[in-house]
Amino acid sequence: MPGHPIFDPLDSTVLAMKTGYIRAALAAVALSCAMAGTANAAGCLKGAVVGGVAGHYAGHHAVAGAVGGCFVGRHMAKKHAEEQAAEQTTQRQQARIQ
Repeated sequence: MPGHPIFDPLDSTVLAMKTGYIRAALAAVALSCAMAGTANAAGCLKGAVVGGVAGHYAGHHAVAGAVGGCFVGRHMAKKHAEEQAAEQTTQRQQARIQ
C-alpha cells in the first residue's frame, strides 16, 4: 500500500526494542530464581507463567505480570506449606493421645 511503511522484523530499531524486552525478561527471571528458595520455586514458576500470560493479554505487560505472579505464587506456596505443617502437627498430637 502506498504511504505505509513496510514492517521489517530485522530492522535495527525493531531488533533493539526486542533486545531490550528480552534483557528485561531475563533479568526478571534471574532475580526471581535468585529470590526463590527450592521449597518455593514451584510456586514462583507457576505464578510467573500465569502472571506472564495474564500480563501479556492485559496490555503487553508480560514481564511485570510474571514478576507479580512469582510473588503471589511464592506466597500461596508458603501458605499451603504452613497449613500442611499445622495439619501434620495436629495429627501427631492426636496420635499421641490415642
